[in-house]
Amino acid sequence: MEACAENVAARERRQDRTDALRFSMSSADRYQIPAGRHRVEQTIDRSRFICTIDRVSSPDDAQRLVRALNDEFSDATHNCWAYVVGPPGSTSRIGMSDAGEPHGTAGRPMLTVLLHSGIGDVAAVVTRYYGGAKLGTGGLVKAYGGTVQLALATLPVAEHVEYIDLTITVGYSAVTVVQQLLATFAVETVHQDYAALVCYRLRVPRPSVPAFRAALADATRGEATVEPLPE
Repeated sequence: MEACAENVAARERRQDRTDALRFSMSSADRYQIPAGRHRVEQTIDRSRFICTIDRVSSPDDAQRLVRALNDEFSDATHNCWAYVVGPPGSTSRIGMSDAGEPHGTAGRPMLTVLLHSGIGDVAAVVTRYYGGAKLGTGGLVKAYGGTVQLALATLPVAEHVEYIDLTITVGYSAVTVVQQLLATFAVETVHQDYAALVCYRLRVPRPSVPAFRAALADATRGEATVEPLPE
């Protein structure tokens, strides 16, 4: 009975580690990003609003995008912008500009939409061609924020994951359990070699490396060797 209880407790500990891993990777360590540049357009009271969304990995990337679109739409009335670098909702690296519109009517509502979009590493530029009718403060907020929302609704997305390259070596008796761990921790197998021992070259999601190594040591009773690949 004591051995059975110990086995149950061990399984529960492994499940707790797996659940914690999956929770953490669903937020800061694995998240959606734009798959590429995406553009939509709408007309509001004769003004054209064109939203361009793209992936950015730094504030400098975002500024390069803004400069490129300022050149592309050099005859526009305004090129307003906002960006979020990092995981969705992160405010450590953000930026925005009303680009000549009344204060708080363009960049801020655009940024608010991005922060609540569930998309990370994202920048949006909304180009406006004035059509002759004033929209008022509330109308501008709605127009700029709504144009970003319109673009996000059809935005193709990809997934951002950071990986660490590792090699592991195990005996043949551990192959089955290793394969199970690879699936549990979403590890990519780059190459595997079957000789006197089995050697795997792996790409492991960065946040899961400590838990993966601990689970591997536990499952193989410390017999597995793990080494980082040379850079």
